[in-house]
Amino acid sequence: MSVRHLLSAAPTVLLGYAGHATPSAAHLLVQPAGVGAYAMTAGRLWALAAMLLGLVGVVVGGLALARAAGRIGIGNARSGAVVALGAALTCTVIGGLVVAAADGGPGTGYGIVGGWVALVVGPAGAVVGGLALSRARRAG
Repeated sequence: MSVRHLLSAAPTVLLGYAGHATPSAAHLLVQPAGVGAYAMTAGRLWALAAMLLGLVGVVVGGLALARAAGRIGIGNARSGAVVALGAALTCTVIGGLVVAAADGGPGTGYGIVGGWVALVVGPAGAVVGGLALSRARRAG
């Protein structure tokens, strides 16, 4: 078998394998009929992780902004700003995916409220991280 045939057959084999795994993955994402108010579902878990990541981005960006302004002398402002931007971007993407995948409104267990909070906190972290990065470039 030539390399060209092997490369053309590989996606077909992988898609066939993923096709068999899709029903089991869909079964894991299906919400039960009655979700309790305090039940931790997959959507709520992803939304919570995104919110925490966004909060980390805002805090690290604020610390990097303080370092760039000369208020705190510990650490590197540029690396803190880059970490804040990465955390904020990841938070925004995960929050958007949670909101896009949610089938119901608040209280259904899909994490829609947490997804919307992540979509607010993520760009806020990006703004703070971007300000810190621009001030770190100007100061350094």
